[in-house]
Amino acid sequence: PNLRICDTRWYLEDPNQGREEYDKAHIPGARYVSLDADLSAPEGHGRHPLPSRHDAAEQFGALGIGDEHTIVAYDSRGGAIAARLWWMLRWIGHERVAVLDGGTTAWTAAGMPMTDGMPWWLPAQLTVSESPAMTTIDRQQLADKIGSIDLVDARSPERYRGDEEPVDPIAGHIPTAINLPYEANLGPDSTMVDAESLAERYAGLDFPVVYCGSGVTACHDILAMELAGVPGAVLYPGSWSDWSSSGMETASD
Repeated sequence: PNLRICDTRWYLEDPNQGREEYDKAHIPGARYVSLDADLSAPEGHGRHPLPSRHDAAEQFGALGIGDEHTIVAYDSRGGAIAARLWWMLRWIGHERVAVLDGGTTAWTAAGMPMTDGMPWWLPAQLTVSESPAMTTIDRQQLADKIGSIDLVDARSPERYRGDEEPVDPIAGHIPTAINLPYEANLGPDSTMVDAESLAERYAGLDFPVVYCGSGVTACHDILAMELAGVPGAVLYPGSWSDWSSSGMETASD
């Protein structure tokens, strides 16, 4: 009764597809948690604005996620979306949260059951911690620190280089950023590569700032960094969608 399973499937090409997939079949006991409606604020910086910690805690509580619960989040993309829920709960101060390694890909490959039954969760109370595990940086704070921090872009190499930009107004990346795409955290079966490989990938980073398109898949890099033993990664929630629409300096390769 203290387990909360959250289905966070979502696709940039069709934001409604994840909910439709959930309605057809999901892991037993899971409730759908929407990136757009539950893990983002109605307005703010970037395409998926981060709500305040108190607003986020209220939303999670309304969903039925409280202090007494252990949360497992999953999606169909190796944790790319589920990591946002993991990060937000850690940012609020809730530690008992995990991402299901491999998500629905690994679950179905193992022959595990799916259902179309909907669980019923009572509203709960989620406490906001005074000393959360995760921190953020805003656009101006980042601009002031460029050149003196490790800055990581979690998007695809094509978007980082500026070869393509399917969503945001300008192609390219934030100056001085290095490209560590979240997909490279995953093996061919959509599960995380081993901790030793992750440690090699993120070696040398010191309290890095991480961004992506809208503050979602960057959380996957932060999750991987935690597994790799890299401390103190900071999320730029507005990410490229905020930076590129604000007249800030950009770079491309």
